[in-house]
Parts: sequence; C-alpha cells; structure tokens
Amino acid sequence: MRALIAVAFVATLIAPVAAQAPAVTLKVGDQAPDFTLQASDGKTYSLADYRGKKAVVVAWFPKAFTAGCTLECKSLAANGARLRKYDVAYFMASVDPIDENTRFGQSEKADFPLLSDTDKSVAARYGVLSARGMANRWTFYIDRNGRIAYIDRAVNPETSAEDILARLGQLKVATVN
Repeated sequence: MRALIAVAFVATLIAPVAAQAPAVTLKVGDQAPDFTLQASDGKTYSLADYRGKKAVVVAWFPKAFTAGCTLECKSLAANGARLRKYDVAYFMASVDPIDENTRFGQSEKADFPLLSDTDKSVAARYGVLSARGMANRWTFYIDRNGRIAYIDRAVNPETSAEDILARLGQLKVATVN
C-alpha cells in the first residue's frame, strides 16, 4: 500500500512537469516536419516546395506585438538585404491568427513572410508549443534536403538576424550572386 501511495505522490509531482515538456523533441539530422501555412504576404508556403532547392530558416515566436517578438522582427527586417545574400528562405512563425501576423509584419516593415499556425498542429510537430499555448522562441535551420541542420533554443530577439547570419555561415549555406 505504501508503495502505491508513493507512486501516486511521485506521479502528481511529475505530471505538471511532463505536461509542460514538448510532446516532440526534434534533433539535428531529423527530417523536418512538413508544413503548409498561410503567410502575412497573402501566400501559402510549404516546406516541401524548398526540398532539394534551398535551405529554410523558421524562427518561431510567441506572440505578435509583444516586446521580444517586436525586437526579433525588427532585427530580421533591418537585416533583410544581408539575409538574402544566402540561398535561404526565411520566415517567422507563430500560432497567432493570420490577420494579426499581417498587421504585425506591416507595423515592423517585415520584408519576409510571417507564417500563421492557428490550429497549432505544426508548432506541436516541431515541439515548440508551450504549456501556455504559444510557441517557444526557437529557430530551426533546415538544409536543402529537408533535414534539421541546427536548432537554436536560446534565441536573443535583439540580435536574431546577426545570429542567423552567423549560423548560416557556420552551416556553409550557399550564397547567391
């Protein structure tokens, strides 16, 4: 009986922690989960469209119009010309509605698409969905073959673009002329 009580007690301690952990834990070398999502530019983007053609960066962010997310968006927008020197498609992505991401992108003069995963299914497959129902601020680097080349789980919103540029160089992503 004591053993059952002890197991039940431990289970009640572990359950909240387990509920907060991502259901999926992707790692470098894994095939990146495919997605097809609406974007702030009115288009729909699919990861499969880039396979065999170019690398992809998906910068997940928690919530449009919040302080950190605004800093991150501004960083990417301010460095668009430098980012486009690499043969890479890059996006910010959240679980916010498309109209909110569109307004957010316009307000920050984003020259790149912001993806909306309103049903949270892609965020769940990437393991970024937090217990609060928002995406964690993680950036995924996906190679030309659709495999995860790097995952940044410690994104600094203020230097996001500079950090992405450095990582693209480290990953030897091709540049365009």
